[in-house]
Amino acid sequence: MEKKVYSVDGKELRTVNLADNVFGLPVNEDVIYYAINNELANLRTGTACTKGRAEVHGSNNKPYKQKGTGNARRGDKKSPITVGGGVVFGPKPRDFSYSLPKQVKRLAMKSILSLKAQTDLLTVVEDFTVESGKTKDLKKILDNFAKDTRTVVILKDDDEKLRQAGRNLHNVYFLSYNRLRAHDLFYGRKVIVLESAAKNLADFYKSEAEAE
Repeated sequence: MEKKVYSVDGKELRTVNLADNVFGLPVNEDVIYYAINNELANLRTGTACTKGRAEVHGSNNKPYKQKGTGNARRGDKKSPITVGGGVVFGPKPRDFSYSLPKQVKRLAMKSILSLKAQTDLLTVVEDFTVESGKTKDLKKILDNFAKDTRTVVILKDDDEKLRQAGRNLHNVYFLSYNRLRAHDLFYGRKVIVLESAAKNLADFYKSEAEAE
């Protein structure tokens, strides 16, 4: 698949061949769904907790005698039907995380990249950084490709200056080529891939492509 490479000013520079095993695959919606659900489940803290009847503080004595009062039978004040009593089948701390097969995760990432490339939501830009680390300098570059929209930038490595510059941009997400997140990538309205990162993606998925 051929894509145009743009300068930081938004001008066309050249074309680059993107690996078909990463950007030219049929989109598999099922694995994308599984990968996003897996990431969201792994982010859940699972700390919600309620007290049951045995855990509520209070007396174990009967509030009144069993017969003769005209009221329903009552065991103690900690009953779930009374105010301040225990909670029936309430949530307890639990771990919601689970693992997906490595092949499913990798196929999901490639499917999302293919989807973005085939729908022209993916743009290849020459390698750049923001030496000043200032947000205004980064925003000036990004506005040439995606203005005021949810944008994902795929980096060739962990660029601290670039991340520092984008810290105050709430709708810009930075992902390293070897640590993609399905949720951010899928819901990004614009995906900007640095030229070196595009080549790194091909190498990163090369071994799997040969196995297939």
